[in-house]
Amino acid sequence: MPKKQAKVEELTRLMEAANFWEDAAAAQKIIDEANELKIWTIPYQQLKERFENVKALLPDVSESDETEFYQELIGELGKIEKKLEDLEIRKMLSGELDPKNCYLSINSGAGGTEACDWAQMLARMYERWVAQRGWKIETIDRVDGEVAGIKNITYKITGPFAYGYCKAEKGVHRLVRISPFDSNARRHTSFASVDVIPDIDEDIAIEVRPDQIRVDTFRASGAGGQHVNTTDSAVRITHIASGIVISCQNERSQIQNRETAMKLLKAKLYEKECLERERKLKEMSGEKMEIAWGSQIRNYVFQPYTLVKDTRTKYEVGNIDAVMNGDLDDFINAFLKEFG
Repeated sequence: MPKKQAKVEELTRLMEAANFWEDAAAAQKIIDEANELKIWTIPYQQLKERFENVKALLPDVSESDETEFYQELIGELGKIEKKLEDLEIRKMLSGELDPKNCYLSINSGAGGTEACDWAQMLARMYERWVAQRGWKIETIDRVDGEVAGIKNITYKITGPFAYGYCKAEKGVHRLVRISPFDSNARRHTSFASVDVIPDIDEDIAIEVRPDQIRVDTFRASGAGGQHVNTTDSAVRITHIASGIVISCQNERSQIQNRETAMKLLKAKLYEKECLERERKLKEMSGEKMEIAWGSQIRNYVFQPYTLVKDTRTKYEVGNIDAVMNGDLDDFINAFLKEFG
């Protein structure tokens, strides 16, 4: 951390120079580099200062006093320890893509209304998790189920290391419960898949030629499959070589939807390229291989008992209500400790 702080101070001196803005592009790169470093140095300095304050006050009290002030100091130490643990987890996010914002998509699996309802439950869970972290979440695309729930939804999530944290959620999520849509109250199993791609910078060159894609247009649909407009404004882009398919229907015009879909496609291709590069580096260095995305990663059991268990890390909790209300940090931290 001292090295990062020294680098921030060096960049600050450059930004204070009279000729700093003579080269606007170079200046912006320096600012971006300084901001990325400050994500690390500012929390570290704040924690260090809080710890020094508690350390200075502790000799004035003793455990035998059992005063309210003593309990406050102990509570503050606990909070500092938790923040320090969070910072240590963040140190594991060293990938090229980890600091970026991201797009998180949820797609219902086979099972009709059951699966659509499960996708909506997951959407609510992620919305609450993002809110708890103080990040921003924006709906980019949404297709409602014919009876209830969501067929698929895509969010843009903006926050420090959003992709680095959200990548832990990639894969298939399995639900077991007594169905509220079954008059015989039978137990059902539903599936939904979660995908996460980084929000790439505009200056990253990813070339997509017209002959590499197929573009289809269709009418945007709302709840129950009803068309929400009379023109083919929705866009679906298929990258022929990779098979990647991106759809967007949230914008008002076909041009806007095509621009958004193309941006998501380029982000997906860039992520694919970066992950392949990281995989080869890990192979060369003999590191543990990254798990395969797309496999079942977590089970959520509502009946006959309550349990949420991650199949990759084996981390589990019984308080399923807390998890569905956005309490995901322990699952994500366990993943990053093992696979980050």
